[in-house]
Amino acid sequence: MTAQQPREAHEPYIFELAWILPSIAIPTAMLVAVIIAAFGMGIHLPGLGTTVDPARLSETPPFDTPGLTQIGPNRYQLTIIASAWQFQPNEVRVPVGAQVDIVATSRDVIHGFEIPGTDVNLMLIPGRVTRTTITFSKQGNYQFMCHEYCGVGHHLMWGRIIVEGTP
Repeated sequence: MTAQQPREAHEPYIFELAWILPSIAIPTAMLVAVIIAAFGMGIHLPGLGTTVDPARLSETPPFDTPGLTQIGPNRYQLTIIASAWQFQPNEVRVPVGAQVDIVATSRDVIHGFEIPGTDVNLMLIPGRVTRTTITFSKQGNYQFMCHEYCGVGHHLMWGRIIVEGTP
């Protein structure tokens, strides 16, 4: 036997090293990315926020009177309830340039609320209140729809926001 080991004896260690290094580096890089996103960029998971009892929506403000309510000069609150294949209300009219605070929840299962062509894209979970704000700067019809499959009548879940007036 010679003092030097043959080359074949080191090859398994090279293959093991080729698998071990990425299996350490990839999770470490992902952890660093999460830390940078959370603390450096301020990206966080949504907090608990407001909750409601889905069985008592008709007794809980603002869901006891769904629809559009003026809350200030050229500012409105749109309260929406999603339930089995419908939105309540399914049509509202707002003036052009109005800021609309959307407050929504679901009565039964997980639904979605999306206004295509805008940045409004919400998930409506029973018992959770979801909020967003949008300003309609152009007049026209803005259709909204459920984008989470919610059963056989899912295709019927849509409505519209009609923006009226002159800019």
